[in-house]
Amino acid sequence: MGIKRRARAPGTARARSFNANEREPALEHNGRESIGSPHTRRAFLGYGSRMGLAATGLSSGALWRAAAAAGALVHPPNSLPNPKVPAGTVNEAMPFDHLIVIMMENHSFDNALGALAHSGQPKAQGLKFSSKGVALNSNPGPTGTVRSFPFATTAQGTHVSQDWNATHAQVDGGKMDGFVRSVENDQPMGYWTPQVLPFVYSIASTFCVANRWFGSAPCQTYPNRRFLMAGTAYGNIATNTESLKDPPPPNGTIWDRLHAYGVSWKNYFTDLPSTAIIPSTIEKYPTNIASIAEFYADCATGNLPSVSLVDPEFGVAGIVGSSLATVPALASIAEKLETTGGDEENPQDMSYGEYWAYQTVKAILSSPAWPRTLLIYTYDEHGGYYDHVPPPVALEPDSISPVLGPGDVPGKYNIYGPRVPAVVASPYSKPNAVTNAVHDHTSFLATVEAKWNLPRLTYRDANARTVMDFLEPGNAAFMNPPTLAEPPASIKALTTR
Repeated sequence: MGIKRRARAPGTARARSFNANEREPALEHNGRESIGSPHTRRAFLGYGSRMGLAATGLSSGALWRAAAAAGALVHPPNSLPNPKVPAGTVNEAMPFDHLIVIMMENHSFDNALGALAHSGQPKAQGLKFSSKGVALNSNPGPTGTVRSFPFATTAQGTHVSQDWNATHAQVDGGKMDGFVRSVENDQPMGYWTPQVLPFVYSIASTFCVANRWFGSAPCQTYPNRRFLMAGTAYGNIATNTESLKDPPPPNGTIWDRLHAYGVSWKNYFTDLPSTAIIPSTIEKYPTNIASIAEFYADCATGNLPSVSLVDPEFGVAGIVGSSLATVPALASIAEKLETTGGDEENPQDMSYGEYWAYQTVKAILSSPAWPRTLLIYTYDEHGGYYDHVPPPVALEPDSISPVLGPGDVPGKYNIYGPRVPAVVASPYSKPNAVTNAVHDHTSFLATVEAKWNLPRLTYRDANARTVMDFLEPGNAAFMNPPTLAEPPASIKALTTR
């Protein structure tokens, strides 16, 4: 089936529109607010804190009771953001026609942006520093206290872990003191400065950056990317080949929703498409999988689809890419690859991923479609690197519990993973700003669903915030796109473009 497009603009959905005078879809239509709204979210989390509900032990039932006590409504799966208009109706109050998400790999907020408060964004909640510029955050180690320290280069070691057990040990019930102990090494306490990673600091200080964007689950890449695409990890806690044999998520993916309502989308990939983490996606929609070269061409012409997922180079030598390369539908691609990776996962050198991201974001900013484009730039999980903010409680997406082995820490999908960097770039982004609202990867789903009034997938995305708090719809401060800091091009980047 061909991709349906509206005649008025390339890549936007062929659907009825509603305007800003209609009730905001983030609110319930009986006058009560949802838990995704700023006031009731604070009341809800405050209630949980006062009642002493531990993040790691809070049941779904307890969370619902807390929500009810806070006066919030819990939206169910398959509900519409705006039930007053048909599904597939475009929300014209949201100032974009093209939504792009770039998800890099494996870095916490404090690790990638820990010095941001001293590097162009004073409201950033990163590491604490002394008057002499020395980071004060610390974790206990085998031989004493280990303080946060700056990495001098873009090189990464191998001594970090973000698996289920390690992440729970790192969070340690909210103490955030188990990072060094989890690997018996000080690497998790390292952070990068703007002198070493100029691009990520530049985009974060130029546009609006999230102070509280968390991984969707306290574990590895595949489950977190399942949340990005389906609003649930439906049992998975690990990045491995075995998980690729799982059936599709019970209520489908966002790609299924977009296809069903004629909203155009593509997964552009550098070496392997991340939609293959749910293999049925590439089996059902092979024409929606496109190369990064096609993305650059579509940016140049302004012919972008409504929704784009743009993937860096995962690398067949890395844990993410090596598993994806086993998906049968990718055999013709994988057999030709010798890629080592440029998604910034350890132990990759950060320089290649940083330069790839700069070039890709530059293509978006230079596109004729920029005036109606919104970019979410984020990371899938913390990679085992230190972050000082305890992950809050989370609404369980469905009734499917994590599939745990005999040696795994007991737990559910009722807590977020540690914080990750997240920036929203748009002509309408709040300039040099922060948002302190709680977000996770299902905010991408919530934004897509609100824009095109699509049936929600799970309880998690149904009650997640959109990214509208990053924007000022009446103020196009970046209609003329800004110039972001260009990082040094690695030798690999220079020889592969």
